[in-house]
Amino acid sequence: MKIHFFIITFFLMLSGFSRAQENGMVPVKEGTFVPLYGASSKKPVLVKSFYIDVYPVTNAEFLNFIKKNQQYSKSKIKGIFADKSYLSYWKSDFDFGNADSKSPVTSVSWFAAKKYCECQGKRLPTMDEWEYAAMADEKKVDARTKKEFNEYILSWYEKSKTYENKIGQTFKNYWGIYDMHGLVWEWTSDFNSIFLSGESRKDKSSDKNLFCGSASVNATDLMDYAAFMRYAFRGSLKAQYSTRNLGFRCASSTKPKL
Repeated sequence: MKIHFFIITFFLMLSGFSRAQENGMVPVKEGTFVPLYGASSKKPVLVKSFYIDVYPVTNAEFLNFIKKNQQYSKSKIKGIFADKSYLSYWKSDFDFGNADSKSPVTSVSWFAAKKYCECQGKRLPTMDEWEYAAMADEKKVDARTKKEFNEYILSWYEKSKTYENKIGQTFKNYWGIYDMHGLVWEWTSDFNSIFLSGESRKDKSSDKNLFCGSASVNATDLMDYAAFMRYAFRGSLKAQYSTRNLGFRCASSTKPKL
């Protein structure tokens, strides 16, 4: 009987840990990768171990944040911190209208996303951290050379209103992260470290076409095009911008408290 009780208790503990992990953050181990864009050389970049949210921040979570930080509500946020599109789909300061509570919050500026993460004792992921974590599929740390992986990413670009979907409906990648592709674009802490000009990026071959993406529409290298679209989008942003398909998730350099 004692052994039976111990086994049941042990599995309950494991399931509780699993739920806490899935509802919080997961670790991403240190490693190197070669960024496809944003670097003047093809040398590997070291990404130190970090933690990242399993899911993007939802409408319900952001509402809780606003209730405690009302200066970030849609009627009170200052113009220098957000443009007029900020939370445009919300009915009012404390009502996200017809949007689902478990859908990702979007139309949020970089300033608001940064503040949200800080209030959770976290931060926005760096661009290298995000790209490093996002290059994994279900089984491989780096799936960027897999045709089906890149076809999945590119097929998302053709779909409309994916931001209305609930979190967690895309695949769970190698690290245990959902929705890195297929739901919304996401802010990074250093999104504006990329300058889309030949001078600032040492005249890489496709720089002149980065804004419109015309150079890659018929690209044979799907991996290159998938990354190209993300960097081009980031390069068009300013910190106060907010768009309906742009959300965020948080990261941390240290193990989060349960």
